Amino acid sequence: MDLRDFYLLAALIACLRLDSAIAQELIYTIREELPENVPIGNIPKDLNISHINAATGTSASLVYRLVSKAGDAPLVRVSSSTGEIFTTSNRIDREKLCAGASYAEENECFFELEVVILPNDFFRLIKIKIVVKDTNDNAPMFPSPVINISIPENTLINSRFPIPSATDPDTGFNGVQHYELLNGQSVFGLDIVETPEGEKWPQLIVQQNLDREQKDTYVMKIKVEDGGTPQKSSTAILQVTVSDVNDNRPVFKEGQVEVHIPENAPVGTSVIQLHATDADIGSNAEIRYIFGAQVAPATKRLFALNNTTGLITVQRSLDREETAIHKVTVLASDGSSTPARATVTINVTDVNDNPPNIDLRYIISPINGTVYLSEKDPVNTKIALITVSDKDTDVNGKVICFIEREVPFHLKAVYDNQYLLETSSLLDYEGTKEFSFKIVASDSGKPSLNQTALVRVKLEDENDNPPIFNQPVIELSVSENNRRGLYLTTISATDEDSGKNADIVYQLGPNASFFDLDRKTGVLTASRVFDREEQERFIFTVTARDNGTPPLQSQAAVIVTVLDENDNSPKFTHNHFQFFVSENLPKYSTVGVITVTDADAGENKAVTLSILNDNDNFVLDPYSGVIKSNVSFDREQQSSYTFDVKATDGGQPPRSSTAKVTINVMDVNDNSPVVISPPSNTSFKLVPLSAIPGSVVAEVFAVDIDTGMNAELKYTIVSGNNKGLFRIDPVTGNITLEEKPAPTDVGLHRLVVNISDLGYPKSLHTLVLVFLYVNDTAGNASYIYDLIRRTMETPLDRNIGDSSQPYQNEDYLTIMIAIVAGAMVVIVVIFVTVLVRCRHASRFKAAQRSKQGAEWMSPNQENKQNKKKKRKKRKSPKSSLLNFVTIEESKPDDTVHEPINGTISLPAELEEQGMGRFDWGPAPPTTFKPNSPDLAKHYKSASPQPAFHLKPDTPVSVKKHHVIQELPLDNTFVGGCDTLSKRSSTSSDHFSASECSSQGGFKTKGPLHTRQGIWLCQQ
Repeated sequence: MDLRDFYLLAALIACLRLDSAIAQELIYTIREELPENVPIGNIPKDLNISHINAATGTSASLVYRLVSKAGDAPLVRVSSSTGEIFTTSNRIDREKLCAGASYAEENECFFELEVVILPNDFFRLIKIKIVVKDTNDNAPMFPSPVINISIPENTLINSRFPIPSATDPDTGFNGVQHYELLNGQSVFGLDIVETPEGEKWPQLIVQQNLDREQKDTYVMKIKVEDGGTPQKSSTAILQVTVSDVNDNRPVFKEGQVEVHIPENAPVGTSVIQLHATDADIGSNAEIRYIFGAQVAPATKRLFALNNTTGLITVQRSLDREETAIHKVTVLASDGSSTPARATVTINVTDVNDNPPNIDLRYIISPINGTVYLSEKDPVNTKIALITVSDKDTDVNGKVICFIEREVPFHLKAVYDNQYLLETSSLLDYEGTKEFSFKIVASDSGKPSLNQTALVRVKLEDENDNPPIFNQPVIELSVSENNRRGLYLTTISATDEDSGKNADIVYQLGPNASFFDLDRKTGVLTASRVFDREEQERFIFTVTARDNGTPPLQSQAAVIVTVLDENDNSPKFTHNHFQFFVSENLPKYSTVGVITVTDADAGENKAVTLSILNDNDNFVLDPYSGVIKSNVSFDREQQSSYTFDVKATDGGQPPRSSTAKVTINVMDVNDNSPVVISPPSNTSFKLVPLSAIPGSVVAEVFAVDIDTGMNAELKYTIVSGNNKGLFRIDPVTGNITLEEKPAPTDVGLHRLVVNISDLGYPKSLHTLVLVFLYVNDTAGNASYIYDLIRRTMETPLDRNIGDSSQPYQNEDYLTIMIAIVAGAMVVIVVIFVTVLVRCRHASRFKAAQRSKQGAEWMSPNQENKQNKKKKRKKRKSPKSSLLNFVTIEESKPDDTVHEPINGTISLPAELEEQGMGRFDWGPAPPTTFKPNSPDLAKHYKSASPQPAFHLKPDTPVSVKKHHVIQELPLDNTFVGGCDTLSKRSSTSSDHFSASECSSQGGFKTKGPLHTRQGIWLCQQ
């Protein structure tokens, strides 16, 4: 398959694919001979065309344009704004429009036209078919105004003789409908014979015998009428001549003959040989052939009939495209009045003798044969409507259409024989300014015939190219402290358009107040003096704009970097740096950071730090500014250090500056409160029963050698005041009566007082025992001290009244002896007493489990006799597990009057009885004041602060108490059993186990831990 065949095949496929989206059809029916401006139809209404763009939703003004060939007289016109179709002054004559054609249906005569809808976004091609209906504007006419018929005199009655039929250009009912014989004189009548093709042939009927001798001529009129409204008619003179007798008329062998002859048959070619016979003899048998009256003159010009032989030949060149079928009526006459009739249908067959025809009708009006397009026209811009046709038929009439070379245009098939010439891609004036190409139409005959049409398209330049900078980003550098008007660079851009579309002007964008730009040349200069410390970099845009309509522009970024000069000295963030450090900060720790800046850059910004006058107490990193201690801090020896720091940059020449630094040593809560009063944990105070509420019964006083909040103390009773008989002032430490003592309150009361400071980061505390003896007198002091000694066996978190061994005074002892003596006399009383003791023993065990953690009470006065008996029967335990509290001794003192000072962490319910706890909140992560610029790290105290956990709700066995306490390293010590021992400790172990004998001595089961503690034992 060669390239030409390929184009033919592609075009044929394109012809078969119709674009229904843009091609639509309308059919209107009108009558011929309508006057001017008669409306025929409305295109947008009939096709329901919307003026709203579905893609954008905007309304558009549509333009309707009739596509007509130049020089044609249009039969209709289309309103460009409304799309209405009207008739024009060129009247539509159906008979002229469809001349030479035979129409069996009255709607078969029509003409077609095309209308396009613009703009391109709304483009549609509307093919309109207008059917012209016939009106009765023509009267039927006979071939001749006088018709001569010869009838033999011996003609039989009812014999029929043909009369030439009338013709009417109108069709249907407007054509020939009726014949009428006028003045028939009763000798002749009229009959109508209708042929299969619908033609009506009149026949004259002989109704009486003819006698030529009596009358040889009859003159009548024949009238023909059509069926139109109003009815039209015409008449002809019918002259009948009675001839002498000729008994037989000629007869054709075939009355209907159909032949085919190619349209390129040469002149003289025989078409058909007709043959008729006559039974007569002599002159009556001589037959003469002639064309019938109905044969069209054009047919008579094309074909010749031999009058003697009946041979029909071609006497002129045939053209199937002009007339494809010729119907010829041949009469064979022997001289009589009734000739024989034969009808010959000559079909002219097609040969490929006509090249295709290209009808090029422009949608965009050309100028001198050239179409001008703008390069901004979109793809699929419609240029022309091309209609191809071929007068040949069948394969010879199959036409394909294509563009012979590669151009940015293509043909889009909209109907079988119509194409739209449109752009296939975006046009570029800068690429190609003019196109000249041929449209080829080729049929499928053998050999194929072609036709071409030349199309010229020129592009008009549009401002579609913005100026382009040589560099999209322009980077420059200039030293600070420059002179005004300094030349920096020349900015340039190019434009591919031509003419004024390529004229470029330059303009500075915003943020370019330090620069000047020449609008024509693009020379960029400095309009001010640069200071790198104020602004190191300038970023702005330069716009290049052409002079097109509308103008196009582009931008380039300009980056101007200002180079540094050493014109700034180093600058400290503070003239005087103050740092705060803890006194227990280890040596070589970071105490602060010096911050210094230099507004210059590079080496001019490189700063080196040094200490001027410090005596080697501190070390300064010359680059990071970190200050580290070269000494151990002791606030009591020196509370602050002051020295100067110098900063020098690396510029040429170098610049420097100085600042003052002060290191403040802050106090750390590293000292627990020291008890001054009471002087010993074995002393007591007498509280008479006559004491009034609110009176001071004892004083607790302690001191803390720390400062500030670390030295603020709070006093709290944490155990031994379960009846609420006493109250301690949280600030002064004075213990007062809350209510007047009752007889049941008589006895020894042990108050555990917690003394805590409000230090940070964690509070330190000390415990002290305050013994109050409620009685009118304290006659037997040794007995009271013995009770105090035995209370050391009771854990601090329990009330001394909860112990299984009662602590009684002398009055109770006397009563118990009397009860025992009476019991010895009466056995029954002794027996009852024993029963009561057993019962109370079980009750006592249950009460001990439920009363775990309550405060200790004074000895109970009930069941004294039973308790005494139980005391006598009790055996000394072999061993007991010591429970202790680790505390710390604050200062060395004598072993006899050592105050019992310990730290304890109490349950929340106990702490709530006293003053509210001091809450430091979250600690700030620095040792400096909030406004200090020092960046040194936060240093915490190394002293651990363990807690003493008391769990009052936990059941405890009768004979053993397990108390675990974690305390700081620095606390006082309280001993137990019968003596108070003092230990000094550095161990971190929180536990120790010892055993007391019944006499109160200690027997060590293992090595004693050196941590300070309280040994509490119970028999």
